[in-house]
Amino acid sequence: MADKIQSIRGMNDILPDDSPAWQFIEEKLRQLMQSYDYDEIRFPIVEKTALFKRSIGEVTDIVEKEMYTFDDRNGDSLTLRPEGTAACVRAGIQNGILVNQQQRLWYMGPMFRHERPQKGRYRQFHQMGVEVYGLDGPDIDAELICMTARLWKTLGLSDSVTLQINSLGTPTSREAYRGILTEYLQANKSLLDEDSLRRLQSNPLRILDSKNPAMQEMIEQAPRLMDHLDDESKVHFTRLCAYLDSVGIAYEVNTRLVRGLDYYSKTVFEWVTDKLGAQGTICAGGRYDGLVKQLGGRETKAVGFAMGLERLISLLAQDDIEQHYKHPHAVMLMMGERAQNAGFALTEELRNAIPDVCILCVCGGGSFKSQMKRADKSQAEIALILGDDELDNNVVTVKYLRAEQGNDKPQQEQLSQQQLIGLLTEKTQ
Repeated sequence: MADKIQSIRGMNDILPDDSPAWQFIEEKLRQLMQSYDYDEIRFPIVEKTALFKRSIGEVTDIVEKEMYTFDDRNGDSLTLRPEGTAACVRAGIQNGILVNQQQRLWYMGPMFRHERPQKGRYRQFHQMGVEVYGLDGPDIDAELICMTARLWKTLGLSDSVTLQINSLGTPTSREAYRGILTEYLQANKSLLDEDSLRRLQSNPLRILDSKNPAMQEMIEQAPRLMDHLDDESKVHFTRLCAYLDSVGIAYEVNTRLVRGLDYYSKTVFEWVTDKLGAQGTICAGGRYDGLVKQLGGRETKAVGFAMGLERLISLLAQDDIEQHYKHPHAVMLMMGERAQNAGFALTEELRNAIPDVCILCVCGGGSFKSQMKRADKSQAEIALILGDDELDNNVVTVKYLRAEQGNDKPQQEQLSQQQLIGLLTEKTQ
């Protein structure tokens, strides 16, 4: 017997029992975007490798270790997208929707990174991202944070997450700080681990984000970027905090928050939780005012965020995600050959009459007992039973499967097709 082909490690199937949770989250995200008047954009999952090297930075872990990169048949180097911002910028430049325009965009889909798979971190993972172009004030930064705060409230997760914010300043002020930080780190070089030694010259700010316990005391004593900000960045950050204060969004200023990608400037933020172990960041973002120009477009102010859907679903699952699952309103059971044909046609008529109704039609026949087991397993509220007696009397037997029917009403009754339409219409409202 041939060996079974397995899925790629870290790339997981989403099975039917899990799909309702994904559909629920995706629906809530779409509703949120609509309420803020953001437009959806879709772009390919494969891009030219140069796009990510130029945007993310060649000395980042993503580019050096994690990208799925390959040569196509024409010899071009291509990469499965490891994040969405660079691809969104590329699409905006290529299609001419950024020049002298304001754009509020969102997207959702799979991303790919060759990391060590663990809970909350996968090689194919799903992100929802938001990108805003052409606005440079702290008010739009605050709007994005308000948007995410509203999502947590909608999902009942407000008490499970904490907002951390920081400012990375302008590239000029950050470059000046980089020299100060590098000098401090050089003086403490004996305390740096292998990754930090590699980053010391190429990307020293990322050392501040190290989770190595042996380095935490040294990192805590490092010079703070917040103390070396330019005046423009200080004003921007102060106004951002004022906006958040005005709407009652609590936050922590985390001066060690630097984010992992080279293109950020000024505002950066993360929503973190202590309920998912090591992978505690569920949403993160900030400003990237220089990226559009860096990728060949005109200078364009920009800000955005991304959130991991797997982590969000894991967090929500702990608050009984079962309540969000959708089940059929009814199951159609058909006894005998006459009923098979008539029931099949009736089910389609009911779907035509009530577009929002969900009816499971038990195909394949079987005994009444076996069909009832399938009806009960579906978690539907009612079973619609059609046999010779029902056909002869032009009715459908309705059997109520859940306790909500109440003691003052029959557990089973016969209804005409018009009465049945009325009943199912009520169930969908």
